Amino acid sequence: MARKLSIQLAINEALAQEMERDPTVVLLGEDIAGGSGGDGEVDAWGGPMGTTKGLKGKFPDRVLDTPITESGFIGAAVGAAASGLRPVAELMFIDFMGVCFDQIFNQAAKFRYMFGGKAVTPVVIRTMYGAGLRTASQHSQALYPLFTHIPGLKVVLPSNAYDAKGLLIQAIRDDDPVIFCEHKVIYGLESEVPEEPYAIPFGEASVVREGGDVTVVTIGRLVHSCLQAADELAGDGIECEVVDLRTPSPLDEETIYESVEKTGRLVVVDESSPRCGLAADVAAHVAQNVFDALRAPIRMVTPPHTPPPFSPPLEDLYIPSPERIAAAVRATAGMAART
Repeated sequence: MARKLSIQLAINEALAQEMERDPTVVLLGEDIAGGSGGDGEVDAWGGPMGTTKGLKGKFPDRVLDTPITESGFIGAAVGAAASGLRPVAELMFIDFMGVCFDQIFNQAAKFRYMFGGKAVTPVVIRTMYGAGLRTASQHSQALYPLFTHIPGLKVVLPSNAYDAKGLLIQAIRDDDPVIFCEHKVIYGLESEVPEEPYAIPFGEASVVREGGDVTVVTIGRLVHSCLQAADELAGDGIECEVVDLRTPSPLDEETIYESVEKTGRLVVVDESSPRCGLAADVAAHVAQNVFDALRAPIRMVTPPHTPPPFSPPLEDLYIPSPERIAAAVRATAGMAART
């Protein structure tokens, strides 16, 4: 029986159920239990967003607070995965990837290749990304395209609680390293989530709204902005098909192409930088593989090629808004109507 959970609680439930099922699942991270001097069971902070709160009391030997040294505990998690455990390490902000990137892209991502397919590295690195909470440029970036660029890594961005639980369970059970990216602004969003464990396969996008006029491809938090724009556009007689990619790697190209072949128009909406970002990648795939289906140029809606600003008014302008998305769709539909 489904009940409504927030993304935060769905992640917590996925972790608890997988730890109950599999004794090799362990959690590592900064302040995910009690922090310095805390006893965990009573004083557990559960990380900056409380996603691991309460797990220390249930699994006292498998929820491990670490020092503030991402290179150390991410490296430890990768080594533990290569040695038979299934670690879930919490990298507090995706912006901190710089101090542990070698352990991820030169080690974890390459073990299967280095050892002729005989090695598995079932490590999950959970991390927060995105602007919107006034945390300035060193805590607000959307850097998941950097991980998507690396062969050997799987990259996941859930947009709702149902997907968060199912995709995290799949990530923990997967034998490859997974970067699990959670947008800090949408932790409180609720949706129906079954009580029993379930896994959502990687590489399967979700068509969250059907329509025949314009395909809108997006991911993560911006799924909700695109749906808001689509509701507004429907009043003008423009029906958008909104595709939530879920996983930029592996990428579900087939669903994108099928939608574009139906609508003939594409708008890609993304929070990462427009240069070598996810929007540019999707646009290039479509231009290369289904160009003949297009009846108008592809449009991208992204932030400018700048760091996320700290100023609240500037940060609001930085993030792609429903109004900007709707304007791009109208321009695409209008351009198509004149051809």
